Amino acid sequence: MSNATSFLSVHGLTKSFGIVQALADVTLDIRPGEVLALVGENGAGKSTLMRLIEGVFPTDGGEIRIEGKPVTFPGPRSAHDAGIRVIHQEPEIVPHMTVGENIYIGHLPKRAGVLLDARQLSRQTAKLLADFGMERDLSPDQKCEGLGPAQRQMIEIMRAVHAGGRLVAFDEPTSSLTDEEARRLFAVIRRLRADGVAVVYISHRLPEIIELADRIAVLRDGRLIDVSPATGATEDSITRQMVGRDLSEMFPAKEPHGSRVILSVQGMTTDHVSDISLDLHAGEVLGIGGLMGAGRSELAKGLFGFHRRHAGRVTLDGVALPGGDTAAAIMAGMGFAPEDRKEEALLLMQSILDNAVICIPDKVTRGGLFSKTLAQGVIGDIASQLAIKAPSLDTPVGRLSGGNQQKVVLARWLARQPKVLILDEPTRGIDVGAKSEIYALIRNLTRAGLGLIVISSEMPELIGLSDRVIVMAGGRITAEYSAEEMSEDRILRAAMPQTAKPTLPAQEAATI
Repeated sequence: MSNATSFLSVHGLTKSFGIVQALADVTLDIRPGEVLALVGENGAGKSTLMRLIEGVFPTDGGEIRIEGKPVTFPGPRSAHDAGIRVIHQEPEIVPHMTVGENIYIGHLPKRAGVLLDARQLSRQTAKLLADFGMERDLSPDQKCEGLGPAQRQMIEIMRAVHAGGRLVAFDEPTSSLTDEEARRLFAVIRRLRADGVAVVYISHRLPEIIELADRIAVLRDGRLIDVSPATGATEDSITRQMVGRDLSEMFPAKEPHGSRVILSVQGMTTDHVSDISLDLHAGEVLGIGGLMGAGRSELAKGLFGFHRRHAGRVTLDGVALPGGDTAAAIMAGMGFAPEDRKEEALLLMQSILDNAVICIPDKVTRGGLFSKTLAQGVIGDIASQLAIKAPSLDTPVGRLSGGNQQKVVLARWLARQPKVLILDEPTRGIDVGAKSEIYALIRNLTRAGLGLIVISSEMPELIGLSDRVIVMAGGRITAEYSAEEMSEDRILRAAMPQTAKPTLPAQEAATI
């Protein structure tokens, strides 16, 4: 299609960061009234392309055109004025301001051109909320602190639409949403398309891409590999273009493990889980399955000492771990990569090196003082082993892709050399290529004798990785399956809340 039918087009766009070539000679058009999906592995250049279009970074070469006319954006404000909006994974919301103030920020209605017209703002916001079907979820005068991911995201979308957004880009919009919230978001995106808005949709979740997109653009190593209609596309065909190889053998072959129990849990009870008993063997991957709210993450946090233990016993390689003591767990040889790596694991403003050495002060100090030379010696080899893509170890973690951020968390624990490693949703928000790398790493760790507990909401991942699966519901273990026994149907049936046994008072239990 000719550029005359495009709202925005890029021609020969190029961008480098130091020695890293982020984009190379990308030419692409984005059309009004369509959803263009942008896919690729972490580090493929998707976010860089959006930042160039949004005016966050200057280009090194090539040009951007709007309706065929070359434009230059010295900053995001000029891109916004041209009708370009990017909805990021972490929506830019001011917590102490109201819903209305956040939506109309920069365009607040004024009285006499000076004072805020609160009544007019409330009326405008109420109408916009009703237009988007959000009048039951949000109110115009409600403060934004404490809002959930879906509500914050909707505020950003409404801000973009009311301001005349002609191109709205979504960067991993469903990574923190429930299925119902995602369905509501899809309805909004279809409405934007019907209204003639150009939509760019970035996601690692390929079923979403196939469901929503009109065209699919594939980036690999900063280059545009293909742009084609979404009709007829399959997960396998998209994956092959993204990674340049066949991923039919995504999961490494399972290997026999020894009988030595490295972690023993007997009757562990916290405020969140009840009577948890399990054994983990050296060289084994123990999967934890269950629905949202089943208590899987709470089990992990109970083992690692985030939650106080009311009953039970946890023993790691013969050492009894006290409850509620993360330092004791780390010293005994346990590592934990939580589900929300940005909030619970990483210091986003700090460098890769600073993040990776947090748990190994004894290995990176000389004479009681931090030694960057020692730290680089320890972390450099691990970063190479994990293939962390960054200009240097001094790169702030917040600038990395999701997959590379997860690798930094893993680097932290590999530097500590744990005996047991707990991974909570280890591939959430990570592309298929990076997933395969992490799967291979997990199997390599088991070969070295580590015991791994892997919590995953993705059924193929849970079954493909695990030597054994424990299923939870209602804070309790409801089933256990060997590699030969596990299946999606069995795991789902055991995960249903009604299969969990309620905790009964002793007197009542005695009468049953």
